[in-house]
Amino acid sequence: MGTCCSYEVSCGRYGGSVAIDMYENESKDSDGNDVTYRDGGARARLRGFSRYVSMYTQQGKKGFNQDAMTVWEDFAGEKGMIFCGVFDGHGPHGHKVARHVRDLLPSRLSAAIRMSQLKGCKYIDGHDYNNNGSKCNMSLASWEGSFVKSFGELDEKLSQDSSIDSFYSGSTAVTVVKQGNHLMIANVGDSRAVLCTRGDNNQLIPIQLTVDLKPDIPAEAERIKNCKGRIFAIPNEPDVSRVWMPDEDCPGLAMARALGDFCLKNYGLSSIPDVSYRELTDKDEFVVLATDGVWDVLSNSEVIRIVASATTQSMAAKMVVKHAVRTWRFKYPDSKVDDCAVICLFLKSQPISNHFAPKVTGDNVKQAEHVASHGSKFFNNQVPDSVIGGTTVVSKEDLRPLEGLSRANTAFKLPRILSRRKSSRSLEGVEVQQREALVHG
Repeated sequence: MGTCCSYEVSCGRYGGSVAIDMYENESKDSDGNDVTYRDGGARARLRGFSRYVSMYTQQGKKGFNQDAMTVWEDFAGEKGMIFCGVFDGHGPHGHKVARHVRDLLPSRLSAAIRMSQLKGCKYIDGHDYNNNGSKCNMSLASWEGSFVKSFGELDEKLSQDSSIDSFYSGSTAVTVVKQGNHLMIANVGDSRAVLCTRGDNNQLIPIQLTVDLKPDIPAEAERIKNCKGRIFAIPNEPDVSRVWMPDEDCPGLAMARALGDFCLKNYGLSSIPDVSYRELTDKDEFVVLATDGVWDVLSNSEVIRIVASATTQSMAAKMVVKHAVRTWRFKYPDSKVDDCAVICLFLKSQPISNHFAPKVTGDNVKQAEHVASHGSKFFNNQVPDSVIGGTTVVSKEDLRPLEGLSRANTAFKLPRILSRRKSSRSLEGVEVQQREALVHG
């Protein structure tokens, strides 16, 4: 038997609080997979599959499996809402950071969403309503604010957690929340989300939903340099830009945003997620979230082809991981295979078989594979009046939609061990100012 309790979350500057039920009841679903019932009755998964989700991870040859993942069904207490997250740790304690983020980020985001829903709404007969009597929905700005607030709070708490040494260790996070035909995406680091949709001729087309947030992206580089961080590549890896402290040749982090890595947080490394939105259509088939152990050796096109060829949805994620591992061994026999973690979120209940999965062609991919890099913050040409509301969000900066092929270690050089006093210092300066501007702006 599990236990059930509740706790109250303060609503910040809006006042009041919201009670959230916490369920710690572990059980098996109808397919025999482990499920933990969490706040609001959400079903949290760490492995396995369900009607709409396939998950799989495999340890590489570098030590601990530093990849982590989770899926929460009926997220934030709403029937049918799904949260998916994949997290890639790096550094000596990266596996602990990734698992910490996996375990705590969904709860924080769930609480932030429910608090945001309370603003300007009244509760009638089990539902939230606006003052005009219509169903209460969150604006795009509210969604972005919920993501930014959750990531920021988690990162600050991580900096104060003495049980995890995150001064030179950190984690990526790529997350999606599906609510009906709305898809919200939040990304920190270089894990990736890719959507599979169908073209006019029924061909499968990959659409990259996130940008690999590397230090050589102009907007990222400008922020880091303005904060006195340094960016350069080492001689034997001239194509891999890395972030370094001002006065020490460490840690050489190959990404511009991450949770943790507090040695660089005052020097431009950011934990603020890049948030975007897509309205799903009948042509959209599934979303794949994966760590760079997959994307370093498989293209977006190859990944969606593998998923589409799966005879059952439950095997899709495992097939992607197995293909990635084999490709590592073939392409880079002298390199250690990286950890791999994959979540496949299917947007339709019926499995995709080879019969309905025409081959992806190079021309189709070149025409349709894109990320919003110059225009709208959102991946659709047209932002709907509501996502649940109707707020215009600032356009994206010049981020590049690249399919990187980098098998370099995320953190190049580990410096000497510093004192716990240093490793526990909290976020300061530009990071906090940027987060507050997004949350309260």
